[in-house]
Amino acid sequence: MSMYCYQCEQTAMGTGCTVRGVCGKDETTATLQDLLVYASKGISMYANRARKLGAVNNEVDAFLIEALFTTVTNVDFDPARIESFLKKAGEIKNKAKAMYEAAAAAKGQTPETLSGPAAWAPAADIDGLVAQGREVGVLSRKSTLGDDITGLIELVTYGLKGTAAYADHARVLGKESDEVYATFHEALDFLTTPSPSIDDLLGWSLKVGELNLTVMGLLDTANTGAFGDPVPTAVRIEPVKGKAIVVSGHDLKDLKMLLEQTEGKGINIYTHGEMLPAHGYPELKKHSHLVGNYGGAWQDQAKEFDAFPGAILMTTNCIQKPRETYSDRIFTTGLVAWPGVTHIGCKKDFTPVIEAALAAPGFTQDGSGKTIMVGFGHNAVMNIAGPVIDAVRAGAIKHFFLIGGCDGAKPGRNYFTDFAQAVPKDCVILTLACGKYRFNKLDFGDIGGIPRLLDIGQCNDAYSAIQIAVALANAFGIGVNDLPLSMILSWYEQKAVAILLTLLHLGIKNIKLGPSLPAFVTPAALNVLVDKFNIAPTTTVEQDLKEILG
Repeated sequence: MSMYCYQCEQTAMGTGCTVRGVCGKDETTATLQDLLVYASKGISMYANRARKLGAVNNEVDAFLIEALFTTVTNVDFDPARIESFLKKAGEIKNKAKAMYEAAAAAKGQTPETLSGPAAWAPAADIDGLVAQGREVGVLSRKSTLGDDITGLIELVTYGLKGTAAYADHARVLGKESDEVYATFHEALDFLTTPSPSIDDLLGWSLKVGELNLTVMGLLDTANTGAFGDPVPTAVRIEPVKGKAIVVSGHDLKDLKMLLEQTEGKGINIYTHGEMLPAHGYPELKKHSHLVGNYGGAWQDQAKEFDAFPGAILMTTNCIQKPRETYSDRIFTTGLVAWPGVTHIGCKKDFTPVIEAALAAPGFTQDGSGKTIMVGFGHNAVMNIAGPVIDAVRAGAIKHFFLIGGCDGAKPGRNYFTDFAQAVPKDCVILTLACGKYRFNKLDFGDIGGIPRLLDIGQCNDAYSAIQIAVALANAFGIGVNDLPLSMILSWYEQKAVAILLTLLHLGIKNIKLGPSLPAFVTPAALNVLVDKFNIAPTTTVEQDLKEILG
C-alpha cells in the first residue's frame, strides 16, 4: 500500500483512503502532496533558525503558505503542477539555508548541520519524486511513532494547512503578518522533532488555533478593507435570462476582477458554494450583473455544473472531477487545478472564461425571483445588538445555535437539516460556510423583526461568529461558555480543522462535531479533548437538542 490519506471527513471506511482518494485524487497526487508537506518542513527548519537571528525573506514565507494551501483537500489534483511546486521548494529551501548560514556567520555562530526534511533535495523527475514521497507519508510516521502521536502530528499539520489557506487569501489582498509567518515556521520546525510528546502536540494544536484566529482576523480586515463591511442583502437564487458565468470557491478578489472584466458584455455573474456571501459586500454588490447565486454546496457541483448553461470559474477549493459535458467550459485560477482543465494564470486575464460564456446558450428564461438573505457579519449583527440583547432579556430569544461548517457528500449530513428544522421557534440560528446549504433556503421566519436565520458568511467568517459571541458575553457580563449558545459543527477538510482548533484555543466547550469524528484523532487523543473541552460527536437530533436545552 503506497497511498494513505485520512485528512478529510469522507475518508474511506472512516479509516483512510488507500487506493484512490474519495475526493478524486490518485496515488501520484496524494504522494506528491505528502512530499510537498515534507519539503515545507525542511524550508521552515532553516527559516525558523534564520528568523531567530533576525533574517527573513518574504519569498520564502509566501511560498510556504502557497505550498501548504496546495495540499488542502479539493485544491490541486494536477501532478504536473505539484511537481513544479516541488522543484520550486528545492530552490526555496536552498535560499532559506543560505539565509540562515549568512545570518549565523554575521552573528559569529557556526550554523547547525540539519538533517531530515532540511537535507531533502527534489528528485529529477516525477517518478523519483513519487518514490521520495512514499518514504515520508503518514504510514512512515505510524510505523515509527504509533497511531496516537501520528494522529496528533496530523492534527497540527492539518490545522496549519487550513490556516495557510486563509493566510493566502489575506496575502493576495495585501495583508500579511511577520508574526504569522514566524509561527508557521516554528510549528513546522517543531513537527520535525523525532519523538514529540502528547502534551507538546496538544499544546501546539492550541497554538495553531491561536494562529488561525490571528489569520482569520487578518483576512476579515483584508476583505472588509477591500470590499466594505457586509450588509444584509437579499440574494436571488433563481436564474436571470441571458449569458452566464458561475464563480465558485472562496477568492473574492478573483470575483471582483471578473466582474470588472465582464462589465458591459451582457454576461450575468452567479456565485456558487462558498462565494454566496460575496453578495453582502458593497464593492461587489454594486456590480448590477452580479445577479444571484446558483446551486448549493461543492459536493453537488457535477450535477449543477452539468446543467449550468454557461462558463464556470473555480477560484480555490473545492473542485471535483469535471464531467466531460462541461470540461471545455470550466476554468481554474489561483492554486486550484485539475489535469486538462484550462488554468487562468497570475495575470488574471479571464478572456477564455468570457468567450466560453458567450459561446454557451445561457439561460433562456427568468426564474421565479426567489431570494435568501446573506450579509450578517459581525458589523451588521452589532448594528442590531441592542434589539437582540433586549429580546434575550425579555425571554423572546431563548437560545442561539451556530449550525454550520464544511459540507460533504457522505451520508448522515441530513442531521444538520433536521437539527435546524427542529430548533424551537424562540431560538436564533447563526450559520456559516457551505454547511448552510443544508437548510439556508428554508423559511425560518423572525423573532420581533430579528431574522431567525443569520448567515454570517464563509468558513473564515467564523471570526465574525467569535466576535459576535464575545460581544454578547460582554453585554451580559458573562463568559462565552455561559451564553445560551451551542455550536453544532460539520467538518470536511483542513480549514474546518483550523477553525475547530481556534475554538478550542478560546476555551469554548461543549461543541457537537459531525457527522463523524476525524479518523486521525485516536481514542487516546480524543479522551484528552473530551476531558478538557467536552467536545462530542453528534448523535441524534432529539438527543442532542434535549441535552442542550434540557
